[in-house]
Amino acid sequence: MRLLLHMCCAPCSVYPANILQEEGVEFEGLFYNPNIHPLEEFTKRRENVEIFSRLSGVPVSIMDDFRQEVWEKFTGEELKRCSMCYGMRMEAAAAYAKQKGFDAFTTSLLVSPYQKHELIRELGEKAAEKQGVKFYYRDFRPGFRQGQQHAKEMGLYRQKFCGCIISYNESPFTKKQHD
Repeated sequence: MRLLLHMCCAPCSVYPANILQEEGVEFEGLFYNPNIHPLEEFTKRRENVEIFSRLSGVPVSIMDDFRQEVWEKFTGEELKRCSMCYGMRMEAAAAYAKQKGFDAFTTSLLVSPYQKHELIRELGEKAAEKQGVKFYYRDFRPGFRQGQQHAKEMGLYRQKFCGCIISYNESPFTKKQHD
């Protein structure tokens, strides 16, 4: 099986990538996260995925798509926001997997205990069916802390919020800079 790993960020990619490498799965990464706000944060996460790629030997393709205006205008409830965010990334990963000849795709979002796991699974399966590829579901959450520790040891940037403008504005850990 040739697998595409959608990477939401470097720290969340560490554990899934390590497990897949240990199991001998042939895979590559894809960074596609137009939800991340602000541009500084998007850039840090993209650069750290590139650093992780070099350190781990995992080939990664970058879809350098930043859509701040979409998120600034969004005024829906949290579940709709998360559905839109996960959905657009699963759709893009499924389409990329199909276009590049991968057998299946998955996402590093499945490692975080802070994400809506079942919603990610549902949207991944829906995107897979639409594109005619498989969604490789795996609960990577048991290795979350281990992956975060390894990311720290690798010197990777570890963010304090999920990525969208709303989580950024709600996070007590971020230094807000509004243009």
